[in-house]
Amino acid sequence: MTDNLDEIHPIFQGAPQTTEFRKLRKRIVRNVREAVEQYGMVEGSNARWLVCLSGGKDSYTLLAILIELKWRGLLPVDLLACNLDQGQPGFPATVLPKFLERMGVPHRIEYQDTYSIVVDKVPQGRTYCALCSRLRRGNLYRIAREEGCNAVVLGHHRDDILETFFMNLFHGGRLATMPPKLVNEEGDLFVYRPLAHVAEADCERFATAMNYPIIPCDLCGSQDGLQRQQVKQILDGWEKNSPGRRQVMFKSLMNIRPSHMLDPKLFDFAGLMRDKGDENSLENCDPR
Repeated sequence: MTDNLDEIHPIFQGAPQTTEFRKLRKRIVRNVREAVEQYGMVEGSNARWLVCLSGGKDSYTLLAILIELKWRGLLPVDLLACNLDQGQPGFPATVLPKFLERMGVPHRIEYQDTYSIVVDKVPQGRTYCALCSRLRRGNLYRIAREEGCNAVVLGHHRDDILETFFMNLFHGGRLATMPPKLVNEEGDLFVYRPLAHVAEADCERFATAMNYPIIPCDLCGSQDGLQRQQVKQILDGWEKNSPGRRQVMFKSLMNIRPSHMLDPKLFDFAGLMRDKGDENSLENCDPR
């Protein structure tokens, strides 16, 4: 991949011409290609993706890398960027349309006042995330159907996936996280997370270097005491004490051994048989 200005998509115009940034960009592209291929995200020759753009660092990174791959012929899908304006007070409604128009990116801006619903329904002192997410996802599914898209593409990265795993572990009593690919409950749309292998720190560095117009979430992002923030602090501490710990833990999510867990629905413990020829060896077993 080259980085000459006349050989890149306009969304990369103004990119830093440094070795460090080129390595960062190539690493993210490699991570995304790996996830797309590993989890079979390209479906047929007429695939069309609704790429959800919130205005945060992660979704900007997602959009830029997918456009890069498509522009280079490495991602044979149509891309439609979509921002759902949820009616939050003070939301800068013109930022994303101007950005997308300037970059020549096909897009749809949708206004739905879910903010008022969330504020009305959620008791004071409770976090808005769950209801806000459900309302947002329902609207995105609707938009995807209206636009003839077969997949809704989200900007969740490696650290989001790891944090969700620990939230389920600590608070939900289950081993589960955000999968890179799933089918919605209605069964008519895929949900993809192409940034599944990308570190949050890389998204941060990339979006900052590109000087994208970041829009903060003032709805749930401003609330204190979120379980996700608590988990993030725990993981930050582990990472500080043992650099690289996050990546090791993430790899464990891809290296699961059902026979070494405790779920009888995943492994037939009751049907497990020992070798009858070793019966006499039981006499020498340590009963502990």
